[in-house]
Parts: sequence; structure tokens; C-alpha cells
Amino acid sequence: MKKFLTTALVSFVLVLVCCSSDAPQPTDEPIAEEEFVFGADLSYVNQIIDRGGVYKAGDTITDPYVVFAEKGATLARFRLWHNPVWTKEVYGDEGTQLYNDLSDVARAIAAARAQGMKILLDFHFSDTWADPGKQFVPAAWKNIRSVAILGDSIYNYTFKTLQHLNGKGLLPEYVQLGNETNCGMLYTGAPQGFPTANVCNDQWSSMGKLINRGIQAVRDVTQSTSIQTKVVLHVADPKNVDWWFTNIKNNGGVIDFDIIGFSYYPLWHPTVPLEAISDYISDFREKFSKNVLILETAYPWTAAGEDSYTNLFGGGSPLTDYPFSEDGQYDLMKKLTIEVKQGKGMGLIYWEPAWISADMKDLWGTGSSWENCTFFNFEGNTIKGIDYMNYEYQ
Repeated sequence: MKKFLTTALVSFVLVLVCCSSDAPQPTDEPIAEEEFVFGADLSYVNQIIDRGGVYKAGDTITDPYVVFAEKGATLARFRLWHNPVWTKEVYGDEGTQLYNDLSDVARAIAAARAQGMKILLDFHFSDTWADPGKQFVPAAWKNIRSVAILGDSIYNYTFKTLQHLNGKGLLPEYVQLGNETNCGMLYTGAPQGFPTANVCNDQWSSMGKLINRGIQAVRDVTQSTSIQTKVVLHVADPKNVDWWFTNIKNNGGVIDFDIIGFSYYPLWHPTVPLEAISDYISDFREKFSKNVLILETAYPWTAAGEDSYTNLFGGGSPLTDYPFSEDGQYDLMKKLTIEVKQGKGMGLIYWEPAWISADMKDLWGTGSSWENCTFFNFEGNTIKGIDYMNYEYQ
């Protein structure tokens, strides 16, 4: 970005933006206040249980959905992949079903809803992981050659998914359109001629059209339902929020969403100190007039591992004052919650706090690369970290 525009040029650009019929117009609507959310992404739980994982509270084997509800979780987040056939294929002849597809997600939503938790459904718009480093095109969509048809595919997929869940009494309170879409969606592995939406290549218009079609699907499903599902957009690292949401509004024309969501892993996102989170959230609220939610976070309670699957965290140095210990994890989560509350954020969601070691498989190993970041020790018992949700915050 050029830093030394003349005053005249700045004024001219502002006039063009304000007067363009395609530019989003500012809103004076107040932010709708939400009850503070203590969330947990429990997307792996069904598979872990099916593959021998055991959860305990006080040495007593317990339903993990019950554990989280009793410990203060008010929301469960579940990811949804388009057609994740690989989740069955990794087990070879032992594979019996898909995971993180619509059937598995419906099963998980029902289990969490039975314990009184609200639901956030995370559409990856991919057959596998979507994150800042990859946004794979679903196999079923690879022959699409126009952004209009791709938008229709997103609309139909989103609409039919929510309509299906609503028919089962499982309509989520929140829907996330895309997962960590820092550079957009639907560009990794895209064949020639596919209408990619890579905003790092300045394809904001295409990205906006796709997101708006997803939003329209949510609005159309919920226009006559008792649950008015809120739309969340998601990027990784708070340092990217201002840039991304400014562009998706001004250059993508996306206005009709409800919540700004971002991932914040203190060990992966070191340019934003823990004690600065409240200021970031407050600034986002003021600039965009939207609620702000931390969609993913985590911190290790040990540097050790239980299985041969290499852990993603634990090999580096802990943050000052927050050792890799049960107390360190608990204290960090407590501090982060205080920061979110001080910034008037609407809550935070811990990513995969139940991904304990079991005989489950993914594309890279068997067991867990996250067992040292969960809220359970290697015997399956809950540890102190999970109690951060029950701390009496002022």
C-alpha cells in the first residue's frame, strides 16, 4: 500500500468509494448484544469414541458432551466437509463410515444439543482441511467454469444442508462460511478455468459473490424458523482481521454478516501479544459494528506426548508466565477470557480440547498430534484447564 498519497488523491478516492453504487454503505445499527460464549470444537469426538477413546471425570468414564456442558461450555463447534471419503479410506478394509460429513455432524449436533449447548456449524467448502495454507476445491465442483455456477453450488449446498438439519430439529444457531479464509476459498488444486476466489491475488469480487450466495442461503432457510442463524466469517491471526474485513466489505460487497471470527493461537500468532487482544477486539467492534468471536485457540498443558504422532505444539518455548503445565494452560485461558471480555468480545472457542490419543487416523498419523493441548490427561481424566470456563469473571 502506498503510504504517501496526497490529500487531493485521498479525497478523490473517498468520493469514488462513497458514491459507487457497488460500495457497501456504512451502518449506524447498534451491535446486537450476545450472551458470552464458552465454546469447544468437538469435531473429532465421535471418531475418537468409535476408535476406542475413553473420557473420564474423576476416574469415572463419562460422555464427553456431558463433561463439557457440566464444565461450562455453552457452545459446540463442528466442521463440515463436502464429501470426505478419505476419512473412511484411511482405515482400509476397517473403514465403515465417513467422518465430518453431514451424517456425522448431525449425530454430533444432536449429542451436544441434548446437553443444552448451542451449535456453530463450520462449512469448509472442501472435502478436507481448509486453512490459510490450503483451500482445496471439492471433487464434485471441479468441472465448474463460472463464478455464477460456483455461487449457485455454494447456495444449494448450504441451503440443503441447513434445511436437512432443520428438518431434524438440529438447525445451528451460528454458521461459519469458510474456514480461515485468509487468501479466500476454492483455489488449491483448482483445474485450469475454474473460477477461483483467491483474495491474495486480488479476487475480492469473486470471493464476495461466493460468500454472499452462502449468506443468502442461510437467510432463506431461516426466514421462517424459530432459530435465526447468525453468519460468521473467519480468518486466522488477529493481525489479518482489519485488512481482510475492510476488503471483503469494500471490494467484495459483503455486508450482511453478523460476526467477525478469528483464530488466535498465542504460540503461532506472536505479533499480537496476549495482553493486546482486548484492544484488537474493541477496535474491530468499533470499526465494523459487528460482534467479535475468537473461533479457535489452544495452549499446551505439557510438552510431552502419549503416542508416536508428533505433536504440533510443545517443541518450542512457552510464553513468559505461562509454562507448559496444567496451571500454565489454565492461567493462559483465564487471561485470554479476561481480555475478550474487556474488549467486549462475545466469547471464545477452544479448538479440539477432546482430541485425546486413540486408534483414530487422519492423513498424517494415528492417535493425536494435539493430546498435549486437550483438557484431558493421558489417562483420560479432565485437568485444571477445562475449569477456566467456570471461573467467576468480574
